[in-house]
Amino acid sequence: MTRENEMAQAETSGGCACGRVDVHQHFLPEVYAEALAKAGLRTVDGGMPVPAWSASAALEMMDRQEIATAMISLSSPSTHFLPPGERAGLVGQVNEAGAALVAAHSGRFGFFATLPMPDIAASLAAMTRAFEVLGVDGVILETNIDGTYLGAPAFAPIFAELNRRRATLFLHPTSPACFEAVGLGRPAPLLEFPLDTTRTLVDLLYSRTLQTHPDIKVIVPHGGAALPALVARIAAFAGLPFITPRPASEAEVFETLARLYYDVALSAHPVPLAGLRRLAPISQILFGSDWPFTPEGGVARNIRQLSESGLSDEDLRAIARENAVAIFPRLAALRQG
Repeated sequence: MTRENEMAQAETSGGCACGRVDVHQHFLPEVYAEALAKAGLRTVDGGMPVPAWSASAALEMMDRQEIATAMISLSSPSTHFLPPGERAGLVGQVNEAGAALVAAHSGRFGFFATLPMPDIAASLAAMTRAFEVLGVDGVILETNIDGTYLGAPAFAPIFAELNRRRATLFLHPTSPACFEAVGLGRPAPLLEFPLDTTRTLVDLLYSRTLQTHPDIKVIVPHGGAALPALVARIAAFAGLPFITPRPASEAEVFETLARLYYDVALSAHPVPLAGLRRLAPISQILFGSDWPFTPEGGVARNIRQLSESGLSDEDLRAIARENAVAIFPRLAALRQG
C-alpha cells in the first residue's frame, strides 16, 4: 500500500458500511489513454495531469473507501480533442470498453455512455446501441460542446430521446471555449469547471429544456457547482420580459432545480453542503468521488466531512446508497460492502 493510500485509509472515519454507490467516478481505458497520448495530451484542461487508471486500482480504492459500485464515465475533455468527424470511432471503442468492464466485475461498476457530439445522427445511433445492446446506466454530456451550451436548439433531438427513454443524464464540466482568456493561468477545475456547470444549467433553464423534458434524471456534479450561491439571482432574472425564452417564474426555477440530482464530489465541506441542502432535498443528493482526477486522499477527506456534517444516519445512508438505488433499481440486488 502506498503512503497516500495509508493516509487515505486512516483519514476515513465514521464510515458508512452500507455499500456506497459512487455516481461520479472516471475511467481511462487503454484505447482512450492511447488516443490522448497520440494527441500529445499529457495534461488536460489547463494543466491537469492525465492520471493513471486501471480496473484493479479502482477496485482497491473502492474497497478501502467502502464503495460497492461505481458509475464510471469519461472525464473532460471527453473526445472533444479530436476533430468532430473522428469522434464517433473513439466513442464506440470507449463505450465497448465500459460495457466490458461492467461485465467483467459483476456488481462493482455501472457505466454512463459517451456520445460523439455534436454529430446528432451519430449521437442518436450511439445512444441506441448504448441502451439497447450495451445495457448502459445512462449518458454523460460535457457542459459545452465545442463552445455551444446544452440548451442550444441543435441539441434538442438528444434531449427528446433522453426524455423518451426516461434516461439518466450525468453532466460533467469541461473548459469553456474562452478558457485561455478567463482561466487566470490556473487549471480549469479550480474555477471554470463549477462555473461552466452553472452556465450550462442556466442555459438549460432559460431555454426551458429542463422544464419540457421532465422525465430525464439529471445528475449535476460537485454539489450543484455555483448554483447554491447564484440561484436567487438566476431566479430573479426570470421575471424580466425582455429575456426570451425564460423560466415561467422565479418559483419555477427553484422547483425545477429541486428535482434534479446532485453529487457531493469535492463538496461535502460544511459551506457548499449547507447551500446544497437549501437547494435540494436529501432525496436528490448522491455520493460521488471524482476519482482518479481527485486523489484518494481527497475522496477520503470528502467522506469524512460528510460523516461529520451533522446529518442523521438515515440521511447519510440515503446519500451513500439509497438515493442512487432509486435511480438505478438494478443496484438493489447487488452487494452492499
